[in-house]
Amino acid sequence: MNFDHSPKVQELCRRLTCFMDDHIIPRIRQHHDDIAAGIFPVSFVDDLKQLAKSEGLWNLFLPDLKADEGGAGLTNLDYAPLAEIMGRVSWAAEIFNCSAPDTGNMEILHMFGTGAQKKHWLAPLLAGKIRSAFAMTEPDVSSSDATNIQTIIRRDNANYIINGRKWFISNAAHPNCKVMIVMGKTDPDNADRHRQQSMILVPMDSAGVTVERNIPIMHHHSPEGHCEITFRDVCVPTGNILGGEGDGFMMAQARLGPGRIHHCMRSIGQSELALDLMVERALERKAFGKYLHQHGAVSEWIARSRMEIDQARLLVLKTADMIDKVGAKSAAKEISMIKAVVPKMQTVIADRAMQVFGAMGISPDTPLADIWTWGRALRYADGPDEVHLRTIARLEIGESRNSPGATLPYLTPPLRT
Repeated sequence: MNFDHSPKVQELCRRLTCFMDDHIIPRIRQHHDDIAAGIFPVSFVDDLKQLAKSEGLWNLFLPDLKADEGGAGLTNLDYAPLAEIMGRVSWAAEIFNCSAPDTGNMEILHMFGTGAQKKHWLAPLLAGKIRSAFAMTEPDVSSSDATNIQTIIRRDNANYIINGRKWFISNAAHPNCKVMIVMGKTDPDNADRHRQQSMILVPMDSAGVTVERNIPIMHHHSPEGHCEITFRDVCVPTGNILGGEGDGFMMAQARLGPGRIHHCMRSIGQSELALDLMVERALERKAFGKYLHQHGAVSEWIARSRMEIDQARLLVLKTADMIDKVGAKSAAKEISMIKAVVPKMQTVIADRAMQVFGAMGISPDTPLADIWTWGRALRYADGPDEVHLRTIARLEIGESRNSPGATLPYLTPPLRT
């Protein structure tokens, strides 16, 4: 495996880093202050989006989207270092039109949307004119198993009628969020549990759609929202169905593969920032007559954090390379591995950094509490750890069953006399 980045990607990394240094990092305080003052969307975001677009730092995430379609034509492996750079500031990805859940929705529309759906929804999403949400998770069932979903999508002549309840729907409180991709059941009695679900496009302003509340995460309130939404006799035309009836589970898997790896790429960037903050604090702060880095526990935290980040990055790069070469389905084990490894690593490193900072580390004066919170939340997003561990074990056991007795030559049973 060769993970050296091409000259094109190296140049994009340089330009993206310069953009972050010149235009995003200096505005972290203003972003924080705008949010605190209830100004949302933040005052300067649209201007920065236009600047990023003019500099060719736009829609970097979608491998199948060529330059003449509004993309950068990068592979997942190409995109990895760019996502890591963006990940160092929690809101930066939106500036480059590379933030979830829009990225996954654009992928779904690009792969499965009709011409009319692409014109009506994909084009403005690619242009950054609107935002979107993905409504799958439900409060009343274990949504880590998508076959449990209870929302009903019922055909009624030329329309579908939707009834159900969703929650933790990211982006749904954003004033520019104009459409949701909703997953529900069109054929709940189908003997094939993986053909019961469908996905459908639902405009946010549809009658019967109610955003009940924006749910805080660990007391952190996100202005774009992690919302609970009810659907009461929501009526949309049959032309809003994505793919065909029964394709929802398949499309969810297609969407979640790249989405999981994008989350992990950004998490590497956040973990790097946490380590940088930890090291700088350890170099400048003294306790008991020594700089913090001179205490054995702190120096071990620094060393372990470096090893863990580099190990995780190599696994993420390997997974990105596999998705590019053999597809997300064949990389299922690796996708689950990074999804289980990276968020937990992020929380561990953020926790160490917070401890080095002392009380300041859990205050809003550093980004560490937010980094920890997002890492913890990411252990649920796109499937909890336990589901991914189950997938890894199942695939590992399946591989062993395909080669029974392979370890026999390594056994040394006692000699019989």
